[in-house]
Amino acid sequence: MITKVLVTGADGQLGNEIKIMANHYPSLNLLFVGRNELDISDKSAVNNYFISKEPMVVINCAAYTAVDKAESEPELAKLINETATGYLADACHLLNIPFIHISTDFVFDGTKNKPYIETDLTNPISIYGITKHNGEKAALAKHEKTIIIRTSWVYSSFGKNFVKTILRLAGEKPELKIVNDQKGSPTYACDLADALLKITLLCDALKPWGIFHFSNEGEISWYDFAKEILILKGIETPIIPITTAQFPTPAKRPAYSIMSNEKLIKTFGIRPLPWKARLQECLKLIP
Repeated sequence: MITKVLVTGADGQLGNEIKIMANHYPSLNLLFVGRNELDISDKSAVNNYFISKEPMVVINCAAYTAVDKAESEPELAKLINETATGYLADACHLLNIPFIHISTDFVFDGTKNKPYIETDLTNPISIYGITKHNGEKAALAKHEKTIIIRTSWVYSSFGKNFVKTILRLAGEKPELKIVNDQKGSPTYACDLADALLKITLLCDALKPWGIFHFSNEGEISWYDFAKEILILKGIETPIIPITTAQFPTPAKRPAYSIMSNEKLIKTFGIRPLPWKARLQECLKLIP
């Protein structure tokens, strides 16, 4: 049987990776929409679109992800990350179909010193984190058949991300100063896309509603990440480790946001790969 899947955020990193990954999932009929095709912040438009297209699963990759800019645009961040997520969950409830929603490590405050699990206390410390956390709560409250996938430090050969920024800056500056006291796990959007499509195939049988974590395996700092990017690309621009205090930003970031993948592994049999090997694969696609 062919499953019709609606994917929002079609033009973002994750949406583009799902488009590529779709070829490996012939039993899924993927319908991609960006902001030009569907305004997810318009409740009537969302409901009418769902009734018209009759998707069988929805994967919500749309999000306001400009972490620092959100501090000065809280209403816009709320509209996309919270209100619109609620509209999508409502529409999925209307059709009684699974809703898979992407969230973030920024729902945590970063004060823990071992990997976060799904039941750990959330305490976002930025507007972005708050709106994403509220989006999670809205989705879970409005629709029982909701799966939240929290991820972290997402990068890809598409769009704007840390990997591409480091490569650009290394070509422009004599040296780079990168924060070394924030720890996390990078996630190759290609791997997340594959996991989402696997989950889509399994969700009706397993009924795994609730929250899961997904990131590539390993614990590093932004400095470690930047250093490995340049090593793998053979770029010799010097990198200097600095503290968060030496690089103030409008939004606070969790100092530690490693998340455990164990629940995801046990539930779906999906085992994320080590970050370094996956970074190497991504860099092959970036000139």
